Amino acid sequence: MADLIIMDGRAPEEALQTIINKIESLGYEIHLSKGKEKTLVGIIGDTRALTEDLFVGMEGVIEVISILKDYKLVTREFHPEDTIISIGDLAINSERITIIAGPCSVENLTMMVHTATQLKKAGCHLLRGGAFKPRTSPYSFFGLGKEGLSILHEAKKVSGMPIVTEVLSPEEVEEVAEVADILQIGTRNMYNYRLLERVGKQARPVLLKRGFQATLNEFLSCAEYIMKEGNEKIILCERGIRTFDSHFTRNCLDLSAVPVLKKESHLPVFIDPSHGTGRRDLVLPMSKAAIAAGADGLLIEVHPKPDQAISDGFQSLTIEQFNELMKELSRFAEAAGRSL
Repeated sequence: MADLIIMDGRAPEEALQTIINKIESLGYEIHLSKGKEKTLVGIIGDTRALTEDLFVGMEGVIEVISILKDYKLVTREFHPEDTIISIGDLAINSERITIIAGPCSVENLTMMVHTATQLKKAGCHLLRGGAFKPRTSPYSFFGLGKEGLSILHEAKKVSGMPIVTEVLSPEEVEEVAEVADILQIGTRNMYNYRLLERVGKQARPVLLKRGFQATLNEFLSCAEYIMKEGNEKIILCERGIRTFDSHFTRNCLDLSAVPVLKKESHLPVFIDPSHGTGRRDLVLPMSKAAIAAGADGLLIEVHPKPDQAISDGFQSLTIEQFNELMKELSRFAEAAGRSL
């Protein structure tokens, strides 16, 4: 089986084109990554019928690799360097800790604009807020919908911060993408393959949350669904998994996922300590632990009056607490050789 062809970066363009033509003539698509020393030619599709000897010996070919995984494009074999996602002047990479913060739900314009401006002053990079909310109970608040998107748009204009918000169905992707700078796929929708394919056709970056019962193999396979459609700007977000103990914390925040995902994949890895613990008093220590584990960013719920929040107030920080968190994290990140 042949999945990845490693070519000498100094090989003539004609040799590379010959390889590409051969792959396409066999009915496969390609994923090309050019470096100074090597060129990686990924073969996309069911490669079980392909044998290595079809390419060994061709001009410029150094090695032919078989990837025995359910996912290929998200692996470091296909893309050895870290993926950097740019949103305006903001670069999401491993050199700095990117902070996404805001309320669980968009409630009204006054609250959202106030929260956005205060978060911006504190050093937040991106504003989060749910306009469409998937809820466990059919009697819970499901968000303001289109009105919520309009409020987010206004908060973006006032604060200057890019927007992260969730999209629930394939039919809503384009509408949400008109406002959102990053499309969020929530834990309940991680297995929604039609939705994954639809956001994969978008130019907007995607923040993919791990399902609360998903293995890391399943998580990365869902990222593959997005990338296979052409969208390589994916952020992996660990937000806690369900285990046997739900008395003290809402979920079990799997921090071991960070180094595993960073080693296995080239995609940025974020941690959501708010959903991961369900307790505002645990957000700061788990944020520090996430940075120590190598996370590239944090997703934190903040509300000006958590006790009056329509949803998830118990795990939301006040604006004052968020200010203190940013000060603490700044020192902690500096000690870890990184910055906010």
